[in-house]
Amino acid sequence: MIISKQELKDITGAKKAIAHNYLGMHKCKGGIVVRAYLNDAKSCQLIDLRDEMKGRRAMKKLDESGFFEIFLKGLRKPFPYRFRTLRYNGEIRQFYDPYSFPPTIGETDLYLIAKGDDRKIYEKLGSHLRIINGVQGASFAVWAPTARRVSVVGDFNNWDGRYHQMRPLGSSGIWEIFIPGVSQGCKYKYEILAANNDTPFLKIDPYAVRFEAPPYNSSIVWDLSGYEWGDEEWICRRGKTDWSKAPVSVYEVHLGSWKRVPEDGYRPLNYAEIGEQLAAYCKEMNFTHVEFMPLAEYPFEGSWGYQVTGFYAPTQRYGTPQQFMEMVDTLHKNGIGVIMDWVPAHFPRDSFALAGYDGSCLYEHEDPRLGANLDWGTLCFNYGRKEVSNFLMGSALAWFDRFHIDGLRVDAVASMLYLNFSRADWIPNKYGGSENLDAIEFLKHTNDTIHGEYPGALMIAEESTTFEGVTRPVSSGGLGFDLKWNLGWMHDTLDYFKEDPINRKYHHNKMTFPSMYQFTEKFMLVYSHDEVVHGKSPMVGKMGGAYWGDKIANLRALYAYMWFWPGKKTLFMGAEIAQGHEWRYDESLEWSLLQYEEHRGVQAAMRDVAGLYLGDKGLAENDFNPMGFEWINADDGNASVFSFLRFCRGGTVAYAVISNFTPVKRSGYGIWLPWRGEWREVFNSDALCYGGGGAGNKGLVVADDMDIMGRKIGAMLELPPMSTIILKSKNPAIKA
Repeated sequence: MIISKQELKDITGAKKAIAHNYLGMHKCKGGIVVRAYLNDAKSCQLIDLRDEMKGRRAMKKLDESGFFEIFLKGLRKPFPYRFRTLRYNGEIRQFYDPYSFPPTIGETDLYLIAKGDDRKIYEKLGSHLRIINGVQGASFAVWAPTARRVSVVGDFNNWDGRYHQMRPLGSSGIWEIFIPGVSQGCKYKYEILAANNDTPFLKIDPYAVRFEAPPYNSSIVWDLSGYEWGDEEWICRRGKTDWSKAPVSVYEVHLGSWKRVPEDGYRPLNYAEIGEQLAAYCKEMNFTHVEFMPLAEYPFEGSWGYQVTGFYAPTQRYGTPQQFMEMVDTLHKNGIGVIMDWVPAHFPRDSFALAGYDGSCLYEHEDPRLGANLDWGTLCFNYGRKEVSNFLMGSALAWFDRFHIDGLRVDAVASMLYLNFSRADWIPNKYGGSENLDAIEFLKHTNDTIHGEYPGALMIAEESTTFEGVTRPVSSGGLGFDLKWNLGWMHDTLDYFKEDPINRKYHHNKMTFPSMYQFTEKFMLVYSHDEVVHGKSPMVGKMGGAYWGDKIANLRALYAYMWFWPGKKTLFMGAEIAQGHEWRYDESLEWSLLQYEEHRGVQAAMRDVAGLYLGDKGLAENDFNPMGFEWINADDGNASVFSFLRFCRGGTVAYAVISNFTPVKRSGYGIWLPWRGEWREVFNSDALCYGGGGAGNKGLVVADDMDIMGRKIGAMLELPPMSTIILKSKNPAIKA
């Protein structure tokens, strides 16, 4: 026996950190030694591939668990070889030795990973099907710096951590191995032995691209190549688009509950089905983008995807990664962009995932005052650790690279920015402040990197505080987001609309206040899923008014007001059909409501006003230009009427938006207008085709000389009850 008894015990007991130093082929005094540790092997032969028939040598079995060794006296030069085993079930196998292959990660890769700036880290860590020296198999690499031992376990080695022990790569904390013969679909996990605990435990692969369904949650070896994309035209157009000056109307979707299939047990649509149906619906409704609530893998259905365990993997619930690609491709071919919710703020405590990954606080902070999110019972990422920030940035980049998405809506940014977010006990930063400097730097670097790598990508912040510069470029000291959800506007408008119309005059300022800060950031107006759950009522239920018809009319008027207020737009699914109950993640939307005129009317009104916004590119170009907005009258609280102008690029075209948020029809209502002539009534939420009463201005208003509100030009209007009307005119002083 060449190996010592203690070394043999270390290997067979899976306690030796560097199995590669003992297993495989090694030069030694007087010759070459070859060792193998093989599960379920009764006997083993070494096959010299230089002469497979004559070069067979029986190896000595040193341990009943499958440890074999052979000493080749006098040989000095290593040679290519395979093993041939007879298993206890009588099966004969020939295969290559995992310990005969060089590392798949080079020194340059290790340098970039340690630096925290490897933009293709997902091509190094995780599992990857490869051909090395003509041998097919899979490489595995994982970051676990404090572990004593890491093994790949799976359905190819009976989930036994004694076999396929990985090697550490220097001081990087990365463990790696190439296993010949592992193929597509093999399930695996990492078995880890912590520094101060002799009980090994199992963890999923943080970089895996596919997972087994709960409760097993195994990572799955999967090849992402082979899908033939057909969205080149869309990607090219996206790269040339400045979305701050283009129409952006986003339809927020929870894939599992948008539509279900009644004839098939009410199952959710799969990726391919929803791609076709959603593309057609978004085109019909004049949405420019769809935003999916998180589709990265998550174990608990009730988290809606916001407690992620697989940051690189499309959830298995709706199909394979390639079917996810097909969904995105279909949407792109139909001119619909794809935004996905991304959750770098926190992660769940599930024992099989990131929490305490290598037996230490690896991805999270050790101090719970920094590492625990008390609101959600989750853990916060340690953004100051370069490998952690690289893991997260790599996740963001991978969704753009591998799956061609067009943007990320970054969830819970406020919880990242502040060390005292929802905490009574917290630790100030090095300057004594409450800002999380590491998280701020991470967001800046990620936004800058994504914009540099993927022109036209949209980065959207769900950020609810007054943090300055969220949408300012990083080069100018900002965080570098393209858009910020305007949650203040959302709360103020809903607080106003929940009031009975008779009381709204006392809350008039809620609608006018957002104009005070409207142009401090690049805002996106949003009514999201958060507003229609947990007892908050569906959108139609929020509307004040004594009667159902009033509530429906309120909703039509609100959507028209929203789509012509400055900024980009997001609306959660179901809101456009006046969903009757709160959103339920495990049920379909109430599409049956469209048999009723009132619900069809809300849908049609939203479609048409979004079509006006989409159809006039000059309007969207001024979404963030203060010169593109002006109040006509912000002070008519007694009548609960709001009126404002939206100017298109260059001031050549203007829209006048007038909203009457009471059930009283107002005839002879005077407003000033910027120029004389005809103003076409291009939208009226009270039109008969929307289920309204049909009051209005018969499609045309003429502005003429009159003294009104201190101005010299104006018009007299009929304002329908509970309505928004939109007038459009071209400046007659500017020739076509």
